This record gives sequence, structure tokens and C-alpha cells, in this order.
Amino acid sequence: MTSRRDFLRQGGTALGGALLAGSGLAGIPRLLSAAPAPDWRTLEAFEDIANVRTLMDAALNAAKMAGASYADVRCSRQRQNFVFTREQQIQNVVDTDTVGLGVRALVDGTWGFSATRILTIDGAASAAREAVAIAKASTVARAHGVEWLPTPAVKDGYWKSAFTQDPFDVPVEQKADLLITANANAMKAKNVKYVFSGFFFVKDERHYANTDGTVTKQDVVRSWPTMQITAVSSDFTDFQNRSNMVAPMARGWEYVLSNDLVGKAQQWGDEAAAKLTGKPVEQGRYDLVLDPQNLWLTIHESIGHPTELDRAMGYEANYAGTSFVAPPEKMLGTLKYGPSLMNVQGDRSQEGGLSTIGWDDDGVKPDEFLIVKNGVFNDYQTTREQAPWLRWWYEKHGRPVRSHGCSYAQGWDNVQFQRMPNVSLMPGEKDLTMNDLIAATDRGILIQGDGSFSIDQQRFNAQFGGQLYHEIKGGKVVGVLKDVAYQIRTPDFWNSMDMIGGPRSYELGGSFFDGKGQPPQVNAVSHGSPPARFRNVNVINTGRKG
Repeated sequence: MTSRRDFLRQGGTALGGALLAGSGLAGIPRLLSAAPAPDWRTLEAFEDIANVRTLMDAALNAAKMAGASYADVRCSRQRQNFVFTREQQIQNVVDTDTVGLGVRALVDGTWGFSATRILTIDGAASAAREAVAIAKASTVARAHGVEWLPTPAVKDGYWKSAFTQDPFDVPVEQKADLLITANANAMKAKNVKYVFSGFFFVKDERHYANTDGTVTKQDVVRSWPTMQITAVSSDFTDFQNRSNMVAPMARGWEYVLSNDLVGKAQQWGDEAAAKLTGKPVEQGRYDLVLDPQNLWLTIHESIGHPTELDRAMGYEANYAGTSFVAPPEKMLGTLKYGPSLMNVQGDRSQEGGLSTIGWDDDGVKPDEFLIVKNGVFNDYQTTREQAPWLRWWYEKHGRPVRSHGCSYAQGWDNVQFQRMPNVSLMPGEKDLTMNDLIAATDRGILIQGDGSFSIDQQRFNAQFGGQLYHEIKGGKVVGVLKDVAYQIRTPDFWNSMDMIGGPRSYELGGSFFDGKGQPPQVNAVSHGSPPARFRNVNVINTGRKG
């Protein structure tokens, strides 16, 4: 890593060099939400697959002619559709549509990137030449050259996510009607006064090619139906929410229908109202039984983020913090993350997973790998650039030095970098269920659903809430609690896990919007788990006033 003083000195020089090389500020990528909608000519150019292949070839050839040792190009269209309602009113309908082409070039071990909305041969070639110019100008700020790991080429690959009905083919009137009907049913529950509901849909059509010979196309749809139901006590001294009942998935409109918002809305409203009668929790230490829709967020924050290799190496320190799982040479094979029954898998292959794809944005087919193996920290999330950093570890254990396929860019105008795969706590060998865990617990709390959270910059100290809380006594659920949050130190918390559900109890949760990087980018990621029990965890009362 370069020191901060050297980075500032070299970075200033590199910026001046980039401007002198003709790379103006207009070349800086912007967030997808800021891009204007494409005109019909751009859409026609994108929808012609043969034309897209020609544009990508032009970009790669121009990059090589300008001096790149490696280049890749992504030509993509990303659409978003959001529908929001409140009780019996439509609050907002949002549609975005963006199309363009981005080129990344490697010159003398240094990256350059440029993007364009001009889908012509000249536009693609110009973006490629600018990427090369930026790479050449940036060498002065480089601490070490990139070692670019070879990977097998994929000829004419195609992959589609697990959706059967495209939500962008469903009329907005049908979407709004479903939400408003669900809202009306939620309002039938006692004490429910407010209901917010919405749909989030994303469709990503992505072409990719690189100078290794890889050419792929992928079509991904992601869907998230959401509701927040608010119950208010009769004397207006308390209100309680029930939200995030349905996990986001890389599925289509059929997933929305399968979750039956209309049929389940009143039950969810009853659950919000029941929280009004809950007993305030007494702070202290309890055994916690956490369901998968609570654990996904704990996994995301305390395992997913700290095992990103760039974060562990300090590259995210300015924006999103570092990691306690560092440095690698002191953690790999040594850090006892949890008990021997704990196995955490990274993958981009689980059907319906938000991070599931066929090939990543380095052209790599991702593999399945154990981040934690039998309780011991075993591997980081990597890209083609990062995997050689761990060569010593892989060769020591006779494992291939290969990327785990964790490269991702939010859109065509963003440069790809390491993003989280699906990170999941694997089920145990015994076919235990949630009820089995409850029956084995004498004094504890069952926590269902995700809530607020807070975690420090190294992902070491944290606090998590939930949606529903139930007191457990003598192996039985005996009543409703409220104002519950649990505090953890990451290794202590995971090492307190002593029971875990079996394969039948495994579920996926996840985040539709996970941010990282500067300029910031968003990706979507799923986290699966069975229910699990944690012993002697500190619980606080969030409703207590000082």
C-alpha cells in the first residue's frame, strides 16, 4: 500500500497527466440514476446483437492498437421500475432506463477506464483509446503493477437468471392494484393505522467481451415486494412496525405472486399490533434463537464485508472502513471464526440468489468456496487481480490460484471491482428445525426478521435488532417481547453458536442495495442460513429512556 502522503503527491501528478492526455472531467463515470434515458437510435443499436458484437470488437481492437496488453468491454442496458403506495393511494411510480458501453484497459500494469453512450464504432473506439490514455497517465501513481491472472476463455456464452415472468411486461395498473388491495387487507388488523408498500424491479441485460477471447451475454431480473405496516396503541403512546416480510430475489413477477401479499397482509398487520402488547425486554444475557430472515443481515455485516480482500488490505478505509480479518498472513488458517459446525460458503450459483450470475465482470465463471471451514477462517472474496495476492496461501494447500469470480460493476459507466458474492451459513448435518432449537432452549429469545443495526469500521463490534421477538422459557414460546436488540463482538458471537438447523430449514435473505466504493456503486447480494442458537448473548432494551 502507498502511504497517504505519497498517494496525494502522486495522485495530483496523475490527474494533471490525465488532463494533459486529453481525458477531461466529462469522462468520469456517473451513477446510473443520473443518466438520461436512451433515445430510440441507441436502443436500436443495443437490441441488434450482431451490432453489439461489432461495437465490442471495435473497442477491443482500438485498445490493443493504442497499447493495451489486456482490455475488456461491457455493453449493457439496465432498467428499473419502482411502484410505491400508501393505504389507498399511489405515491410514486419510477422508471429509469440507461444504455451504454464501458471499456477497461490494462497498460504496463495500470488500469484505465472510460465509458460512452454513443453506440457507434467510432464511439466505442474513442472510449477504448481514452481508457488507454488514462491508464498511461496513471502509471505515475502506481505502487505496484497489476498481475492479471489468466482464465479460460468462454466462447459465445449465455446465462439467464431464474425468472419465468418478466416484471417489465406486467402493466403498472396491475402492480398498483395488487399493492392497494394488500394495503386494504393489512388495515383490517386491529390498531393498524398506516401501510406503505412497494415493488422494486431491476432488469440488467449485459454483453461482455475481452481480449482473452471471452464473449458472453447475461439477462438478470431482480424483484423485491415490500410492505411496512404500522400499528398505533389506542392511547397513542406507542407504535410498532412490521416490515421486510419478503426477501428480495433474482426472480420475476411469478415470485411476487407466490408470496401472496394480498392473502398474508392481515396476518402481518396482526403481528404489528401484537407488538403493542409485548413486554419490554429486561436487559441481560440470553440464549438467542435467530431465524434466517434475521441472520442474513448479521452474516452480511460481520462475515460478508470483513472477508472482502480489498477491504482487508485497506483499500476501502476512506469510505467504508477496514476489517478485523487482517492481515491475511495472520488470519488465514488461524482465526477461529466460530465452532466446528460453522461453515460459510461464498458462491454466485444459488438459484434465485441476488448475486448469482454465469460469469463475473472479469469474464470468470465463479466457483463455490468456503470462507469459513469447520469454524476456521479459510479464504477471502477475490477477483482476477486479487487472487495472486494470496498465491502463498493457495500453493501451500495445493489449491489453484484462481479468482472466485467476485468482480462486478453496477452499470456500463462504472469500473468493475471486488463485490460480495452470495455469502451463506451452511446448514448442519442433523435435520433440526426452528422448533427443535426452541425446545432445547431454557431461557432465551426468538428473533425473527431484520431490523436496525450498527457496526464499527472494522466489523468487530455491532448491534442488531429484528422484527418479532418472543420469549422462550423451558423450551416453549411464552409471550411477545419488544424493544429488543443484541450486541456482539464478531468472533465471540459466532463462537457462541452451539446449534444449527438442517437443510430443510435453510432460507435465503438478502440486500437489494449494498453500497461500496468511491464513486459509490450498488450491488445486490443474498445470504442464506438455517436458524441457529447463540448462547449467553448480551441483550439491551432499546425503548428505555435515560
